[in-house]
Amino acid sequence: MRVKVACVGGGPAGLYLSILLKRQDPSHDVTVHERNPEGSTYGWGVTYWQGLLDELRFHDPESARAIEESSVRWNEGVAHVRDLATRQPGDNGHGIGRHRLLEILADRARELGVRLEFESEITAENLPDADLVVAGDGVRSALRTHHADDFGAQLTEGRNSYVWLGTTKVFDSFTFAFVETAHGWIWCYGYPFSDEQSTCVIECAPETLTGLGLDRASEADGLADLEKLFAHILDGHPLVGRASSAGGSAQWLTFRTLVNRTWRHGNLVLLGDAAHTTHYSIGAGTTLALEDAIALAEALRESADLPQALDRYERVRKSALLSQQSAARYSAQWYENLTRYIHLPPEQMFALLGQRHSPLLPYVPPQLYYRLDRAAGRLEALRRLKRWLGPKLARGAHARTLTSGK
Repeated sequence: MRVKVACVGGGPAGLYLSILLKRQDPSHDVTVHERNPEGSTYGWGVTYWQGLLDELRFHDPESARAIEESSVRWNEGVAHVRDLATRQPGDNGHGIGRHRLLEILADRARELGVRLEFESEITAENLPDADLVVAGDGVRSALRTHHADDFGAQLTEGRNSYVWLGTTKVFDSFTFAFVETAHGWIWCYGYPFSDEQSTCVIECAPETLTGLGLDRASEADGLADLEKLFAHILDGHPLVGRASSAGGSAQWLTFRTLVNRTWRHGNLVLLGDAAHTTHYSIGAGTTLALEDAIALAEALRESADLPQALDRYERVRKSALLSQQSAARYSAQWYENLTRYIHLPPEQMFALLGQRHSPLLPYVPPQLYYRLDRAAGRLEALRRLKRWLGPKLARGAHARTLTSGK
């Protein structure tokens, strides 16, 4: 059945959905509306893992090939704590510049006959005439905000402050660096996304931010201070920010976790960050958005009845997201409680950094957890106990979160 679809937001989710719909049926009428000029996207690099690349190859080999060719890879992680460092093998990670990713997806969408309309701002007052309107316009979605009560949108502010930066230092692995200051700890996550640049996300507690004066500094002064703090990993390379104007302040943010009671209202459906967010420390935002697009396209293919298709999409994705949302919540809490782990020997701290998604970790003394985890690698009975007890604690914590509204 031919359908007319308007995708609001030219991010990865909206563009990839348009690609999949045109591949399923070239007669579909698909338009992507993006409020910004073409090529004006802000952002450094995004991460993804081998599992997503395998999915992309299955659903559209052409764009997957271009994405893989434009990505850099790593399979190690390194953690710096004061003047100590430890390196460990990890999963195959990939980084790609956000600008390049959008360029690849836009080119592929055009090739398949999708209309891309840039500088086209869609609001609730000027909705396109379409069978389906897809709100893929991010966490600040104007369409979701207008219907916030209908969607049951709930935003929860995190505690820590963070800033998203770039650097010309090309890290050779996923890099963590933890620096102790007179006002508390400050740390960064760094990863390459091209042969010339890396992303560098810097995070700290609010009292550290204010104590160091970073909340009041101009972007230039703030970057200079951060370059001194992280000189041991930057090797003389600068940090690059985004000031809104000359002398503007650095954009320190607090992460907002978004959930919605329902993802559809009439013929309007939410996609990607407009529907849900997961803390950046698990590096899953782009992956989850693209998986939303895959699930929505499959639901529309399986059912000619639009309400049925949208219900199926929401049910499938909400179920799939549960484990990622739990992992993101525990990951954010790990960093918010950094002092619980930071004084361990580096190899133990790094091991628990890798276990930060575990619902068991907050309830077990860190050194005991480390010893149990090492033993569980050797003893099947302990592995079974972890697999049984972890989900029970996660479900209990999730229920308490829903009850308390936090």
